[in-house]
Amino acid sequence: MQTEPTPEHPWLQQLVGEWTYENECVMGPDGKTERGSGREVVRAFGDLWVIGEMTGTAPGCGEMKGLMSLGFDPAKDRFVGTWIGTPMAYMFVYEGTLEGNVLTLDCEGPAFDNPAETARYQDIVELRSPDERVLRSQCLGSDGTWTPFMSGVFTRA
Repeated sequence: MQTEPTPEHPWLQQLVGEWTYENECVMGPDGKTERGSGREVVRAFGDLWVIGEMTGTAPGCGEMKGLMSLGFDPAKDRFVGTWIGTPMAYMFVYEGTLEGNVLTLDCEGPAFDNPAETARYQDIVELRSPDERVLRSQCLGSDGTWTPFMSGVFTRA
């Protein structure tokens, strides 16, 4: 079965390339922040998928690696993908939507306050220009409010 690219697939191809990043993470309820940095290489995996591999430092984790896959599923009319990282044994599975240049990816994962429970998360990718994008991560609290915990700026290398 061959899937023909849809208009959403070229949007993903804009991510292809080499990037450097600087990020800032909120480390707890006291609001203390720490910074991290690194490099990401995003490559096309055919016309329908992109794969990003990052290496760098992450607050609270030290050296880390991460791997993201992203595509668009025309049958679901949703962006789909995964994220794994060396600091944890959990695979985040994404489904998301695109509005303008902002891709919002929803997923579930271990809750910050109790890893035996799950919480809802969003990774939000905003293409600001061909050479800059922002990644923001937030978690849905029990009170129904989204709480940002990470923000990073990616610059094309």
